Amino acid sequence: MPMSESIQLLVVDDHPLFRRGLIALLSQDERFVVVGEASDVGEAQRVLDKTQPDLLLLDNHLPGVKGVDAIMAFKAAYPGLRILMLTVSEDEEDLSKALQNGADGYLLKTAESDQLCDALVKVHEGHSVISPVMLNKLVSTLRHSSPPATEATGVSPAGDKAALQQLDKLSPREKDIFFLIAQSLSNKQIARDLDIAETTVKIHIQHIFKKLSLTSRVQIAVFAASHGLS
Repeated sequence: MPMSESIQLLVVDDHPLFRRGLIALLSQDERFVVVGEASDVGEAQRVLDKTQPDLLLLDNHLPGVKGVDAIMAFKAAYPGLRILMLTVSEDEEDLSKALQNGADGYLLKTAESDQLCDALVKVHEGHSVISPVMLNKLVSTLRHSSPPATEATGVSPAGDKAALQQLDKLSPREKDIFFLIAQSLSNKQIARDLDIAETTVKIHIQHIFKKLSLTSRVQIAVFAASHGLS
């Protein structure tokens, strides 16, 4: 990837040593340019205003406002911003809330450096990225939880019949795109596979979100996985 196309990142973490180490690591990869750093949500908002990066790498356990609680505000203020959570939290509630609020990915800090870099690229391209251990936990929770617990993820209550009824709300083309998103294909890949414009794909995705009461591609992937549709 040429430097002119490098992904611009903002790193938000309250631990200076970890943050600086992370920035040093990412700066060695020509695919990325770290345009700013912050130690809390307030500082992140100020840096976002100045730098307007492509992607926000966000910790959860921040002083004051938690990372998951800031996602909706970040998304509302910067509609094109993609957000990848990078956290030590293996709590299903944190993952569920992150997805509900619109996070584009959720990665644990135990990830290897190459996994992190690959995840950043995938999120930037429109993929849904969740640490395998967390996805397994979430799917297991969805399969065995009561409706209130599943509502916390923005995904409808478990039950294949109910899931299929919800999918019936979608047009044939929207269903095609739904299943391709569930396979983690990017908008560009979907457009190529279906021989349609990428802008058309984006419009269909917005319709899918509205019809299924979802807010992110990750939620589509989780919906599909939890109902055996992927």
